[in-house]
Amino acid sequence: MKASPRKWQSQCIKIALEHYRTTPHFFCQATPGAGKTRMAAELARQLLEQGKIDLVLCFAPSCQVVDGFRSTFTAVLGRRLDGLIGAVGAASTYQAMEHQDDSFWKLFDDYRVFAVFDEIHHCSGYDPLLSNAWGQQILLKMQDRAAFTLALSGTPWRSDDRGIALARYSNPEGRLICDYCYGLKEAISDGVCRSPRIVLLDNQMLRLKEDSANDSTVKHFPSIARLLRESPVSYEDLICHEDALNQLLNLGSKKLDEMRLLKPNAAGLVVATNIEHAHQVAMALKDKGESFQVVTTRTPDAQQVINGFKNSDCRWIVAVGMISEGTDIPRLQVCCYLSRIRTELHYRQVLGRVLRRMGEIDDQAWLFVLAEPTLKRFSQRIADDLPEDLAVVINVSAPAPEHCLIEGERECSSNTLTGNAVSSPPTAKEHKLIPQVDFSSASNFQISFSKNYRQQLLAVF
Repeated sequence: MKASPRKWQSQCIKIALEHYRTTPHFFCQATPGAGKTRMAAELARQLLEQGKIDLVLCFAPSCQVVDGFRSTFTAVLGRRLDGLIGAVGAASTYQAMEHQDDSFWKLFDDYRVFAVFDEIHHCSGYDPLLSNAWGQQILLKMQDRAAFTLALSGTPWRSDDRGIALARYSNPEGRLICDYCYGLKEAISDGVCRSPRIVLLDNQMLRLKEDSANDSTVKHFPSIARLLRESPVSYEDLICHEDALNQLLNLGSKKLDEMRLLKPNAAGLVVATNIEHAHQVAMALKDKGESFQVVTTRTPDAQQVINGFKNSDCRWIVAVGMISEGTDIPRLQVCCYLSRIRTELHYRQVLGRVLRRMGEIDDQAWLFVLAEPTLKRFSQRIADDLPEDLAVVINVSAPAPEHCLIEGERECSSNTLTGNAVSSPPTAKEHKLIPQVDFSSASNFQISFSKNYRQQLLAVF
């Protein structure tokens, strides 16, 4: 028996159907993990039953999210969404839009199409001249031809401050206008999302030793913030540092042990910086006797690896650019954030991967992160689901470079790890485990963490 829509989903659908009487475009902002895909599928079902649409076409930023759309819509509609004969429609990535032929776009002329756009913030453009490639496709080929559109986002803003395709903004303030909003606090209160606990890890005595050709100096710092502000050490150096990495993983592992006492298949996510970094994390997990999978944009059959993890008892998944948004693995309940990406949009999307609630007992989600000032500020703002200072469009004179990957990866010659153990460790060339970083040819810096770690807990109830 199909589960009934949640209260917020039913309310949103009702408002959308009324909205569609006068305008074809509807924008829904709902906190990550709330169930936007299920709401969209149920809305499509009602539009089909009312005879208002003929086809459903869905677009999403990654293959993993597309697969989730296909399975959810098929379950709700009772009809396939694979684009083959007999299907009710199709789902594809935004990148694939650029490669569609005329026969695909003619569908919008021959049929009444319901177009669904997930994580629409990836598509910029209220003006075709100032849009990215994906936004241009929507504005020029679908905006005025679809019978109805549904734009979805858990984080409806862009790091480049440009407008979002299909979004409306107030005049003259330029603030985003959402047709329906469902915030994190509401989702926690309704039992839809877990209550996030964010643990910021700091150190009270950091030692930085600099060896140069003529001298050797040692400096001490009382916090990560001071170290980053007053030395050449970067945040990237810290997240690759063996001591800091192990301390963060130890906290995550201990919390996962607690979670699994209540939910035996609870799992953890480590968001790594690049493939080389993922090797380091994998080796650290192996040393702790942890089971894990590693998945990156270069992992063969990455979706099969993710699906296998989703339905397994494996404790950890280490990801680079694959599980930052949209991917549905409800048993994820603990996350260690070790990505070099420090944008509020990405940070919130990662948190969303551990917010999806499954039952009565899994009411908490845990995120462990170094106390870097930017990430600390983001953490303190988490309860504000639609920050007013972010949900504003700022006019720009020229489009920024187009990036297709959700999370970038640095070039790395090492092979991707898969499986529950590391069969062959990386070579010294592939990965350096010594917590020492060269900042110039003339000087050598070595960072040492004391045992005086401290934790700051931020929670949203």
